[in-house]
Amino acid sequence: MAFFLCIETSTINCSVALFENNNLIAIKEIANGYQHAEWLHTFIQEIISTHPIEKPDAIIVGKGPGSYTGLRIGVAAAKGLCFAWNIPLIAADSLQTLAYAVLNSVKISENDLICPLTDARRMEVYTAFYNSFGERMTAISAKIISENSFSEELKNKKIYFVGDATGKCEPILRNKHAKFINSLLPSAKYLINEGLKKYTAQQFENTAYFEPFYLKEFVSTIAKKTFKIGE
Repeated sequence: MAFFLCIETSTINCSVALFENNNLIAIKEIANGYQHAEWLHTFIQEIISTHPIEKPDAIIVGKGPGSYTGLRIGVAAAKGLCFAWNIPLIAADSLQTLAYAVLNSVKISENDLICPLTDARRMEVYTAFYNSFGERMTAISAKIISENSFSEELKNKKIYFVGDATGKCEPILRNKHAKFINSLLPSAKYLINEGLKKYTAQQFENTAYFEPFYLKEFVSTIAKKTFKIGE
């Protein structure tokens, strides 16, 4: 048997889960704004301290894309634990957790597609297509949403849009084949699917040099202040 501690922080959902093989033992998560720095280590400590294991066999972390700050906090915690426990680090696609969340909650047809939409500010999203088995079909990209977005795919396929950007996209993507699921966010409980496959294949990250999949460089904004002569 093997134990896995899963960490997902790519969106507002700060999520930590513990698995024995592919069986969920415990999960703690909160989706109340970006309070990851406040809650993440508390969740980890509570889960580990209340379950009789010496240490996990690996850490599985959601690598993004998503919030720059959220990913940085989650990956830093995962790397620190891997060093402290001398265990491997496994990185999993955060968008794929949304695909698995859809498959867990909705019955879809074989030809349907799942399209996670993670907010990337303004009308831009991080997205890719996944099939009815949760397998990624296209490269992950940053896409500006317009009324013509996904028009070719929507001609003859039902697409399930999911993620924290569905609210801003639904009024624009008006199509009878477009289905929107607004209640699901990336969660640590869905990292195990990809993580367990990588653990079996020993596809581990270089803990010292691993970085999140930001997709875009972080852009900070500085408030402008107008100064008058004499101030």
